[in-house]
Amino acid sequence: MDVDYRVAFTLAPVGLCLSRNRVIVDCNEQLCEMFGSSRELLIGQSFQVLYPSADEYERLGARMAPILNAKGHYSDDRIMKRANGEVFWCHVTGRALNREAPHESGIWAFEDLSSQRPVKAELTAREREVAARLLDGMTSKEIGRTLAISHRTVEIYRARLMRKYQASTTADLVHKLMAGN
Repeated sequence: MDVDYRVAFTLAPVGLCLSRNRVIVDCNEQLCEMFGSSRELLIGQSFQVLYPSADEYERLGARMAPILNAKGHYSDDRIMKRANGEVFWCHVTGRALNREAPHESGIWAFEDLSSQRPVKAELTAREREVAARLLDGMTSKEIGRTLAISHRTVEIYRARLMRKYQASTTADLVHKLMAGN
């Protein structure tokens, strides 16, 4: 049986995207559906259109580059933004096609996590980053190293998250973040 790779790409059950210098070169139907946009509108656009803020786009791109350079691949859970402005949790996995120039070209998969993890509270960009790392099971010190901020600053953001989610412990906060309460 001959496999039509174009059809497989187009109809894949996860959002797929080919990139060059953080610009969308091609994408499949699932990605368009997930972000509420059309292929024609997404192709040629910077990945920035998929992020809640330009700041998050820049910070994450800078943080991903050395990991892509060292390992050739990257994945995380993060909050992304649909074309209508709605934010949602998304699992993103990518591979650099050239590890020496990690943003030069790549292939990325996006999985919508909103049914398992709805976004209920209004969070700042930094709160979203801290929340994502808490869900990965990281400590304040690990989060601080990852985000290049002090662990005390992480604890301030954790306290804000606990207030917003009315959580009494970190475990309770993680549970509420996962449940979207």
